[in-house]
Amino acid sequence: MKFTLSWLKKHLETDADAASVAETLTSIGLEVESVTNPAALLGPFRIARVLTATPHPQADKLQVLTVDSGEGEPLQVVCGAPNARAGLVGVFGGAGTFVPGPAFTLGKATIRGVESNGMMCSARELQLGEDHDGIIELPADAPVGRGYAEWAGLDDALIDVAITPNRQDCMGVRGIARDLAAAGLGTLRPLDEVHRFKAPAPIEPSGSAPDVRTDDPEGCPAFYAQAVSGLTNGPSPPWMQQKLKAAGQKPISVLVDITNLLSIDLGRPLHVYDSAKLSGGLVARRAKADETVVALNGKTYTLDETMTVIADDAHVHDIGGIMGGELSGVSDTTTDVIIECAFFDPSHIARTGQSLTLTSDARQRFERGVDPAFLDEGLAIATRMVIEHCGGTASPVTRSGAPPLGERRVAFDPALTLAIGGINVAEAEQRAILERLGFTFDGEAAIVPSWRRDIDGPADLVEEVLRIAGYDKIPSIPLPRAPGVARPTATRAQRTERRLRRAAAARGLDEAITWSFIPEAEAAHFGGGSAILFNPISEEMKAMRPSLLPGLIAAARRNADRGATSIRLFEIGRRYLAEGERATAAILLAGERGPRDWQSGKAQGFDPFDAKADVLALLEAAGAPVGNLQLFANAGATWHPGRSATLGLGPKTILASFGELHPALAKAMNAPAGTMAAELYIDAIPAPRWSGRARAAFTPPALQTVSRDFAFLVPADLAAETMQRAIRGADKVRIADVRLFDRFESDAGLSLAFEVILQPGEKSFTDAEISTISASIVASAEKLGARLRG
Repeated sequence: MKFTLSWLKKHLETDADAASVAETLTSIGLEVESVTNPAALLGPFRIARVLTATPHPQADKLQVLTVDSGEGEPLQVVCGAPNARAGLVGVFGGAGTFVPGPAFTLGKATIRGVESNGMMCSARELQLGEDHDGIIELPADAPVGRGYAEWAGLDDALIDVAITPNRQDCMGVRGIARDLAAAGLGTLRPLDEVHRFKAPAPIEPSGSAPDVRTDDPEGCPAFYAQAVSGLTNGPSPPWMQQKLKAAGQKPISVLVDITNLLSIDLGRPLHVYDSAKLSGGLVARRAKADETVVALNGKTYTLDETMTVIADDAHVHDIGGIMGGELSGVSDTTTDVIIECAFFDPSHIARTGQSLTLTSDARQRFERGVDPAFLDEGLAIATRMVIEHCGGTASPVTRSGAPPLGERRVAFDPALTLAIGGINVAEAEQRAILERLGFTFDGEAAIVPSWRRDIDGPADLVEEVLRIAGYDKIPSIPLPRAPGVARPTATRAQRTERRLRRAAAARGLDEAITWSFIPEAEAAHFGGGSAILFNPISEEMKAMRPSLLPGLIAAARRNADRGATSIRLFEIGRRYLAEGERATAAILLAGERGPRDWQSGKAQGFDPFDAKADVLALLEAAGAPVGNLQLFANAGATWHPGRSATLGLGPKTILASFGELHPALAKAMNAPAGTMAAELYIDAIPAPRWSGRARAAFTPPALQTVSRDFAFLVPADLAAETMQRAIRGADKVRIADVRLFDRFESDAGLSLAFEVILQPGEKSFTDAEISTISASIVASAEKLGARLRG
């Protein structure tokens, strides 16, 4: 939110400069984005008078001016503005002056053969507005030669503050002034002294009250309105326009500008309707299905039954609390108006704005929560300003419904400031701080002011005291440390994830970090999202991911679109299922496994065995008993039915799924062609057994291993992994390892060849012992339907 220092001082009696204000705001928890001063850029520009204006000899749309800038002899300037004429007083920039709008430095130039020594400036060129149809015109008695910024009162620091969502009270300049006064930077002026809505006397109403009501007590609990008739609309006064421009608002007309000014000044949005454009009374109600409204931004919005609108007997005129309608907007011919001052439920406003993807200054304030006790005062201030600047007579006020004004009490315990915040602040000072912020006390209970919707419990009172007393007063105290060698702090799960991350990187995989939120349509491909956000950032981030693969697929697609030929990604994160969060690691391989070369020819793509190799390596790094894993074909609906599998310690303890994505899934998510993937279920990996003693030192065997090869004809549907397990089980003591090294298909059937590593113990094997082990291996294979090749 932007405001000028002079604007702030309308509410805060202080001598502080902009730097002191910014420093104090930061110390009390209000982040200052920037402090700028327009006068710093406009210092070189001078008020000047055009003495003569003659046509340019070589250009029909240019004139040659003689300009008196108050500094020495008159200067010749070439100008293309249509309003340039003799006698005009404007703003002049001489050679060497930097012009902030177009961002260039003026110099002496020759334009169509005529020398020009500077320029007469427009409002846009000085960043004072959007007007670029002509040069600035000043009053005839403006002092020639004087600095324009000083004369126009532009030497006023502009402060930009980032307001967090919980500080709805600071969405107005007065709320910020209240915080600064509480911090001791000045004194908060009484509201009536700032806006004089009670002095010299309250407005005497006449005529009949406007016909307004609320039929939607949930969305619009209170709808107040007052009519003003016989007024004249037109441009707002210069001081008002200057404030609005400083805040980033475009002046429109005095009626609209008053509502915008009060929204920024007091955090109180209002709306003005042209009475002549209404048919019957105004009512706050729920919209009807497919009802439409043309908003003030010129766009048409289709509404539904959850949205609150302001309508008359014929049309919808306002998307309640967000934006007014074009049909009833005020214009230069408006003479009678109805001023609306309503209270809208914050959650209704937020849902409506998100559904319509419509934002506005009013929405920002209403969805955070405006002061429900400020309807009468806000309406009175607006009405008085309308009458002061537009004339007319005011009607009585119509009050329909009631704002939520329930008293909120919070237990006040001064000892909590030291216990929670670490600062010892005297109880009297704590009470004084809270009272300056608008709290009152009833014994040991603090009564929360109506504008502080964010205060909920005793800890919030501690926070208020801390930020005003000063966070910098919290002492720096080191955490206690136990004597001796520090104990490790990482949990087993953290250590497992670290090992996985290092192992994946060592295998050439690049780590990706993707959103935990995905579109509902993508979540549906992986069993659906069990956790759906009610208030998502966007519809594309609505479901909590049931798998890490959607994010990796999107990342692979982006990389492929940018020319990446070999994509190897991994991510370690959480899946969100109905039973809770699940720690998971995911791998994705796409593109070329290796580039083409003279040995292998064309580039080869990845296959399921590449994914399996990565999975086994990572499971081993995570401490899984890889030697006991069993392979189960077909990993599920997400995966290709013939090119995927799972690895587990049994059918009920699955540690990983891997393979090629299902073709339908790959097409729906636009995955790169030939994408292979895997998911490792980290929380399913069993904890290693630990006896409490240190691991025994490694003792290598004294004797060398013996290698024997076996080739079997096996049934076509028999998995090689099943054969390996059977061979290893033939003699668990002396068979150290089994490795498949050949697969061959012929007319005789499928042949699998295995290398079996035998490890002797205290003495070398005899021929008879090797023959016995070999017979056991053949017997184990035959139980599976295999037979030794001749």
